[in-house]
Amino acid sequence: MPEPIATSIHEHFGGLTDPRIDRCKRHQLLGILVIAICAIICGADDWVEVETFGNRKLAWFKTFLDLPYGIPSHDTFGRVFARLDPAQFEASFLRWIRALAELLPSEVVAVDGKQLRRSLDGPAGKAPIWLVSAWASEQHLVLGQVKVDEKSNEITAIPDLLDALSLDGAVVTIDAAGCQTAIAQKVVEKGGDYVLALKDNQPNLAADVTLLFQDAHQGGLGAPQTDQAESIEKGHGRIETRICTTIADATLLAPLRRSDEWTGLQSLIEIRATRQVDGATTTKVRYYLSSLPGKAAEALRISRTHWSVENSMNWVLDVAFREDDSRVRTDFGPENFGILRRIALNLLKQESTLKIGVKAKRKAAGWDEAYLRRVLAPLLP
Repeated sequence: MPEPIATSIHEHFGGLTDPRIDRCKRHQLLGILVIAICAIICGADDWVEVETFGNRKLAWFKTFLDLPYGIPSHDTFGRVFARLDPAQFEASFLRWIRALAELLPSEVVAVDGKQLRRSLDGPAGKAPIWLVSAWASEQHLVLGQVKVDEKSNEITAIPDLLDALSLDGAVVTIDAAGCQTAIAQKVVEKGGDYVLALKDNQPNLAADVTLLFQDAHQGGLGAPQTDQAESIEKGHGRIETRICTTIADATLLAPLRRSDEWTGLQSLIEIRATRQVDGATTTKVRYYLSSLPGKAAEALRISRTHWSVENSMNWVLDVAFREDDSRVRTDFGPENFGILRRIALNLLKQESTLKIGVKAKRKAAGWDEAYLRRVLAPLLP
């Protein structure tokens, strides 16, 4: 019989409450969890594929799991994860991430929401679920995930996610949906700084900030003092120029409408992005509120880094893991499958011996058990 799982998965996930009644338990909960994670790493996108992978790798799994009844059926996987408490599962996931890596100094933590489109269940009257995730941009790690309540929106989910995170020294970036005074206060209370996109959801403040930057650009006597930085990127037939301007004069920030309600507000940021493609030129201007001192070069870096949540997490989940196509719908199943995907993504991102994309790494892990074991090392050392 293999040795019991006395590893980080046992330490951080061993306290999960098994949703099954005792007389129906033929398979250990941690065994079910390990098999599901391995299968998803290796390309499984639903419970039938998880079971199929498990049966094809039964001999390998038996080298470190006690499986007297073999691999659970896809119905067993589906029932367990449909009933497993997602709050407990998320808390276990967070404990594991904290043990896996600490935030680097000035780590940019990008918070973003994502809809699981195929989780829609019309006959059951169930709308697609939204997940709000936090992404550590430097370490390429998903730090946490919270489901948006069906009768609410991201504004209520983001504080719950921030509550669960350790943010000392981090810079939290959020799009306009999260530009709320309570969220700014929460970030500061957790020991972090914020850069929040400002749009029409704060119409009066947005109008004031726009006028202030217009005065700054016009120059002349009494024009606001600014700091400025520029970046130019060329590639794929396009040239993109970004000019970042910041204003950090407290005497100018104070008269802005409701400025006193933004905890720790120190600077305003304008990013003017001009793109040239095939002779056509387009310009977009974005504004941000920040608790940072107002150094333009740093603000420009942070604004660019925020978008790694789209390129390195959301895009990868959709393309490499086909998250948008997932038809897992029952009860807590979609949310818990989302956590499993993010565990798999973290493990694949942390494995650095193969210099290939996540989709190719999934295939490599399915083909090569030794490589799969390397991917699993942070979970089953």
